[in-house]
Amino acid sequence: MKKDITFHVAEDVYIVAMKEWDKDFLSQNWNIYFVNTKKSSLETVLVVSRGNSSTLKTSTLRHNLGNVESNTMKKIEFIANDVLSFTNEYLVTFFLDGKLYDKQFTFTPHSISEENLVEFKSLNVEVIVAK
Repeated sequence: MKKDITFHVAEDVYIVAMKEWDKDFLSQNWNIYFVNTKKSSLETVLVVSRGNSSTLKTSTLRHNLGNVESNTMKKIEFIANDVLSFTNEYLVTFFLDGKLYDKQFTFTPHSISEENLVEFKSLNVEVIVAK
């Protein structure tokens, strides 16, 4: 039963959006990444993504990222320009030292844009960090 599971709040993990060149489509596209800045590897990282606006919603997608090493990032998905005006949510769960952790991240409507890029110093990339 879910009530019998103890969830711990995840820290030092992030969901970020990064604009990258797509050589297949010859264009710049936004991609969503999971970032682990912990000193330990994470086990069985699962991410659920979904988006919604006042009248529309996206499909709910589930992503199994497997194990994620310390100070690395793993691509979750491409995010289409059509849903950048949506509220986009990412629910993350993983195991660390035999304990289950979870956290929810949100990109508010129109927050994924070049004006909001910041430097993520530990990985030396420019990204938009979900709240």
